[in-house]
Amino acid sequence: MIHIVKINDNTPNGKRIVEELRNNYKDVEFVDSTVNSNVPEGYLTGDQFRKNVKSKIHKHYQENGLV
Repeated sequence: MIHIVKINDNTPNGKRIVEELRNNYKDVEFVDSTVNSNVPEGYLTGDQFRKNVKSKIHKHYQENGLV
């Protein structure tokens, strides 16, 4: 069974619990909650931003005969 919990790691007790969970790396997986969250309209994820920048740089290089 998988449980989703929120732990306040700003408290001493929360820090202790998180540290104890990290010691059980075979049974516990920490998932970055921002990966699954919805991105507001007009915002880019990190991957989208990098792809956008790379394509603009590549286009600039082609236009100026650098590639």
